[in-house]
Amino acid sequence: MAKKGTKLGVASAIAVGAGAAALYAKKSRESKKDENKEKASVSEENEYRNTERGKDEKNSKGIRYTNGNYEAFARPEKPQGVDEKNAYIVGSGLAALAAACFLVRDGQMEGSHIHILEAMDIAGGACDGIYDSTRGYIMRGGREMENHFECLWDLFHSIPSIETPDVSVLDEYYWLNKHDPNYSLCRATVNRGEDAHTDGKFNLSQKGCMEIMKLFMTKDEDLYDKTIEDVFDEEVFDSTFWLYWRTMFAFENWHSALEMKLYFQRFIHHIGGLPDFSALKFTKYNQYESLILPMQRYLEKAGVDFQFNTEVTNVIFDCKGSKKVATAIECKVKGVEKGILLTENDLVFVTNGSCTEGTIYGDQNHAPNGDAEVRTSGCWSLWKNIAKQDPSFGHPEKFCSDIQKTNWESATITTLDDKIIPYITNICKRDPRSGKVVTGGIVSCKDSKWLMSWTINRQGQFKDQDPEKVCVWVYGLFTDVPGDYVKKPMKECTGKEITEEWLFHLGVPVELIPDLAENSAVCVPTMMPYITAFFMPRTKGDRPDVIPDGCVNFAFLGQFAETPRDTVFTTEYSVRTAMEAVYGLLGVDRGVPEVWGSVYDIRELLDSSVKLMDGKSPLEIELPGPLNVLKKPLIGLVKGTVIEKLLRDHDVLKENM
Repeated sequence: MAKKGTKLGVASAIAVGAGAAALYAKKSRESKKDENKEKASVSEENEYRNTERGKDEKNSKGIRYTNGNYEAFARPEKPQGVDEKNAYIVGSGLAALAAACFLVRDGQMEGSHIHILEAMDIAGGACDGIYDSTRGYIMRGGREMENHFECLWDLFHSIPSIETPDVSVLDEYYWLNKHDPNYSLCRATVNRGEDAHTDGKFNLSQKGCMEIMKLFMTKDEDLYDKTIEDVFDEEVFDSTFWLYWRTMFAFENWHSALEMKLYFQRFIHHIGGLPDFSALKFTKYNQYESLILPMQRYLEKAGVDFQFNTEVTNVIFDCKGSKKVATAIECKVKGVEKGILLTENDLVFVTNGSCTEGTIYGDQNHAPNGDAEVRTSGCWSLWKNIAKQDPSFGHPEKFCSDIQKTNWESATITTLDDKIIPYITNICKRDPRSGKVVTGGIVSCKDSKWLMSWTINRQGQFKDQDPEKVCVWVYGLFTDVPGDYVKKPMKECTGKEITEEWLFHLGVPVELIPDLAENSAVCVPTMMPYITAFFMPRTKGDRPDVIPDGCVNFAFLGQFAETPRDTVFTTEYSVRTAMEAVYGLLGVDRGVPEVWGSVYDIRELLDSSVKLMDGKSPLEIELPGPLNVLKKPLIGLVKGTVIEKLLRDHDVLKENM
């Protein structure tokens, strides 16, 4: 036993000694680590400098975002090697023409080196506005703008007016909207022309407000491939807010929750202007004559090469490793196939996708179906051909594969005499032929089965328009259900029948409707299969980056290219993608104005919170028991501080609080 005990004792001593040695070794190692950390920490402290160096470096795409007016007023230096480069721009819509303008103005590229390849015989893309002698006046849509379209106004302050000498398009627009500010006197009607008395209210319940706030705070990635009806219920859908929102922006319940969130954040500073459109500004004429033509004249004067009737069918790439080079353009010129070989010095800009692609045109006596004219430019097939070559070029099928969910129909109604005018005046409370603001935005027929909305902008909407005629733009969100007067779906209706449905909702006596639709107006309907394609639910990578990773001479433009924080279906988005594409590929050393930062402005957030609740303070909301008790102590904490003043300035704190 003694021997055994001795052995155990010795073993224990050895074990303890080994443990102590191990513990000592560990402590020694940790001590050295701590010593090294301390040295590193001291070293880091000694090396650290408070500095703004590197703050303005360009990102991986060659783009730098800025705010303020320092860079907005600056002219960039001429990019190195620009005289050896050529640019090929596919399409001639707003984004494409903007890219050409930035190449000329900021890239200082010779106009003769810039080639615009357009499938149609006229520039403008979705920004149209024409008089067709066989049909009448046609506007497929209109453009609502606001003061914080930073890239758009950066561009148009440099584009000369084609009406007034020595004046820019921006000057003209600014003066017009100062002298004749926009606002609506009747936002919606019910019961055939009666004011629906939305009265500037959103009529959201507390639960509905919380649903919107929750969406506002949700991360982008948590909304990938989700629809609006995945995040809202009837608390929002039954509100006046949703009537305003869906009719103004053309959102449907099945559209992208992410896009809805981005819109809300982008225009948070205009929540108060939604009910009466006082947030909006409009051009004098239709978008083609007010925006597109001045740009086209500017580019033609610079010597830019316009090639119409040229449909680009593919761009061929050489993709080696992480580098992607556009090597050829395949196209059809007046139906004849042609190829354009490219080098790395040839820059290619492609408008991928189009909301007005495949438009079907009807007329007074024909619906936009059957044998109606269809105008196709091949935008979707071009993008599909490009996308096959690399995943970074996006996924067009996510947007263009379900026209049941991406279509709606618009129509241009032109009055021919005085007989319809009194019914218009009764609703909008203004003379439609005064040359000033008329409806101030759309008037939505709240109880329309088509969810019809209509608007009359300043007349004449066309420069050469007969001053006695009035051009009305009408659209319906639900094209596949029978109307209230015309018992047919909108998509099956002739121009005359659409006019009849509109007159019914104006309150025209039923017995007068057929005659007025036949003899006092002419209507051109346009069915657009992809008009809201950009609102379809999506995930990261479905829209390609403006400059896809690895591309050295290629960029995407327009509504189906991806740029941070901005929202599609706006003129600003088109111009922003154009500026980023040109600055990034050409190396223009000038900042791109960041998206207006109202979403980060506490004043705007407080203001919008109160307005969303129709003047009720967030502090008046009934919170769960314990939280409710904390209100008064928290208010007491800010009393006498600048925070109290801020809260009172924005009606969060009221007199009785």
